[in-house]
Amino acid sequence: MKKGKYVGISKVGEKGQIVIPKEAREMFDIKPGDSLIILCDINQGMAIVKSDIIESIGDEIFKAKQQEKEEE
Repeated sequence: MKKGKYVGISKVGEKGQIVIPKEAREMFDIKPGDSLIILCDINQGMAIVKSDIIESIGDEIFKAKQQEKEEE
């Protein structure tokens, strides 16, 4: 597999829980207690994203909006 890529398999337990493989946790620096966002689309599938990534995107959006207001 190319550097920066990983494919793994996780089984869903009886409580609906999955274990994120060690290689994937290390790749994305996922630690116990981190929050993850689950994005779902019936046609495209599921994606798991660390919440801090979404928070930083939100920060950039709000900064851009603030700059627009200041330029008016």
